[in-house]
Amino acid sequence: KSFLGIVRHYFEAGGAAPDVETRQRLVIERLAALWAETPPTHPVILAGSTGSRGATQHLMQAVARLPRGAVVLPGFDFDMLGAVWDALGDAMLSEDHPQYRFCRVAAGAGITPADIRPWSDTPPANPARNALVSLALRPAPVTDQWLRDGPHLADIAGAMADVTLVEAQSQRQEALAIAMRLRQAAEDGHTAALITPDRTLTRQVTAALDRWDILPDDSAGLPLHLSPPGRFLRHVADLFRNRLSAESLLTLLKHPLAHQGAERGSHLRLTRELELHLRRNGPPYPTEESLRDWGAGQKDTLAPDWVNWLCDCFVNRDYSGEMPLETSVAVHLDLAEKIAQGCHGTGSGALWLKDAGQEAQKAVTELKTEAHHAGALSASDYSSLFHKILSAREVRNPVDPHPQILIWGTLEARVQGADLLILAGLNEGSWPESPKPDPWLNRALRHQAGLLLPERRIGLSAHDFQQATAAPEVWLTRSVRSADAETVVSRWLNRILNLLSGLPDQGGQATIDAMRARGRLWLDRATALEEPGEVPRAQRPAPAPPVTARPDHLSVTEIKRLIRDPYAIYARHILKLRPLDPLMRAPDALLRGTVLHEILEGFIRETLEHSAHCTHATLMQHAETVLAQNVPWAEARALWLARLERVADWFIETEFARRARAHPVAFEAKGRATLPDLGFTLSAKADRLDLDDLGQVHIYDYKTGAPPSAKEQTRFDKQLLLEAAIATRAGFGDMGPSRVARAVFIGLGSDPKELDAPLDAEPPEKIWSEFHALMSAYFDPNMGYTARRAPRMAEDDGDYDQLARYGEWEMTDTPHVTKVGQ
Repeated sequence: KSFLGIVRHYFEAGGAAPDVETRQRLVIERLAALWAETPPTHPVILAGSTGSRGATQHLMQAVARLPRGAVVLPGFDFDMLGAVWDALGDAMLSEDHPQYRFCRVAAGAGITPADIRPWSDTPPANPARNALVSLALRPAPVTDQWLRDGPHLADIAGAMADVTLVEAQSQRQEALAIAMRLRQAAEDGHTAALITPDRTLTRQVTAALDRWDILPDDSAGLPLHLSPPGRFLRHVADLFRNRLSAESLLTLLKHPLAHQGAERGSHLRLTRELELHLRRNGPPYPTEESLRDWGAGQKDTLAPDWVNWLCDCFVNRDYSGEMPLETSVAVHLDLAEKIAQGCHGTGSGALWLKDAGQEAQKAVTELKTEAHHAGALSASDYSSLFHKILSAREVRNPVDPHPQILIWGTLEARVQGADLLILAGLNEGSWPESPKPDPWLNRALRHQAGLLLPERRIGLSAHDFQQATAAPEVWLTRSVRSADAETVVSRWLNRILNLLSGLPDQGGQATIDAMRARGRLWLDRATALEEPGEVPRAQRPAPAPPVTARPDHLSVTEIKRLIRDPYAIYARHILKLRPLDPLMRAPDALLRGTVLHEILEGFIRETLEHSAHCTHATLMQHAETVLAQNVPWAEARALWLARLERVADWFIETEFARRARAHPVAFEAKGRATLPDLGFTLSAKADRLDLDDLGQVHIYDYKTGAPPSAKEQTRFDKQLLLEAAIATRAGFGDMGPSRVARAVFIGLGSDPKELDAPLDAEPPEKIWSEFHALMSAYFDPNMGYTARRAPRMAEDDGDYDQLARYGEWEMTDTPHVTKVGQ
């Protein structure tokens, strides 16, 4: 009652202007009344409508009553019996039948379907097929008539001789088979049309045709929000709703419509340099300070003005809170035009040019005109609204399409024909689409209230299907699986197959087999087209470049890589290939380690002269400051701070013990030592060096994870052992040759502990001798850099596994040494 009380006000309000549909019906009723009083003396022809809407149906009936009126019905079924037509009167049972609307038009005009005559004497392409499809699509309550009328069908094999059934395993395979058939039609000079309501499938077919430089004539065009101006404007609108990230910044800077004009080349060069900088150094969320710091190091003469333009367009803006829609549109378009024109440009660049740009300008102009009627919107709501407005429009492809390869929606196919029609996506939920559920009224109540039934759209789709199957040549295609599940065959195709399979004496099953065989021929061709062919498996690589090309400098951390995966050293230092860091940096282990090192170094420096300040509170306060400066993710900050707090007391306790042994003298200390006979340099960067009263060095390295065991250090991870060897060779600055008392990993993981390097078992002289032997081996021109020589775990991924074609060979394969670069 409360709900009806609200809506009654709108129904009882008088004097309001009628809406579009009401006005249309009033006009038609008035026109029909005038024609009834004074019929026009000229012919009145209404063609191509199925009468799916009440107002249109009323107009069709009015035209049919005129002395010189004619109604031309598309796809009328002349093979249906009178008894079947009589059974179509009940909408609850027949709304989904393809001929139901014609039955209502005829009844409203005071005639019967038997009174309707063919438009012309031109015979249909295949009368036998039309009769078979008509029988297959009879209303569900009378499908028992298949047993009675099926045996009377003439020449089933001939009826379906030009019908091909394609049942692909995936939508990709379906699209490729369709594209190959369209290509043959183009080569043969035939007109072919793809009909489907599935726009994803049409885009896949269009992409597949592109390999033969065939652009189909798509009646739907391109959705405006997917056109270049549409994407550009949506990306700009997204700046309103989200914090500026490196990804969103570069997405716009790389867009073809950004920074148009003579300086476009310099813009792209600076964009590339900025991208590499952001990938290597961050930050993930650029600020004015970080952009200006980067710009100060650029040599391009455009850089200063370009950075000012960047800051003005992307950084120095505040979109918090709500704004009136009128203001949001103005700000949005002003920003879009600034980005399009560039730092020295004028106007709006190429944003509003060409068909897509002009259509986008129409859309935003209409929005500006009507914006004053709306209220205030948040940035997120405005971005969503703008996306919806653009997605409702379409734009034709500016490139001339192929005149004989067509893509139609079901609506466009009603009044057009072609030599070949491909009815694609014949699965339930696609063609026909699933009816939308009504949470308020069931079917019976909707019918009693005079509302449209959910089956109405299914009936219209059924009519489109039946009309399309009357073409000279027909393809019926579907995919057995969608992206995530098995599909259900379309009810109309299922009816045809069931009818045929029930007529074995007339060759029904053999006809189905022939239809499928023709489809399998094209599916096999599609599979063969994408078959990569026989490619010999790669051997396990062990490239052996000339000695002069081999690296003459490595860091101690890279020695572990040289031992475990020599090929990675070859790819990185000889081929000069380095993996790009992700554009949107994540709070990963690498960043956590870097931040933790900075926290501990800063804490120790601050408390070095005042041990009383070496407390839990001081450490956590310093950690909060460093995390706030370097970690922009609140969740990661909280998590990492909690992890540090769990080990803080242990760290402080052991720190007092470390300071009792020795005094910190260097942080991030750089060291180096050489192998003169090989001309090779080994470098290191020790996290921390302490010096005791006897002049002995204590080396410390912080680990956020588990430190390597003594066994691992002996065989693979020789970082601390090599740093000790460098220290004994006066490799750390002014310290001179020093005896190393300890080399310790400080593990700060879930199980904090100190782990000493096995200096007694692996003294520096022994380590240096082994290191010399290792490097001497790699300075042998016959020594190859073997891929994945000894990974820690077999499932560990390496940065260069794909380059080494790992997976084509196994870890047990013998390395294939190949001389390269000779």
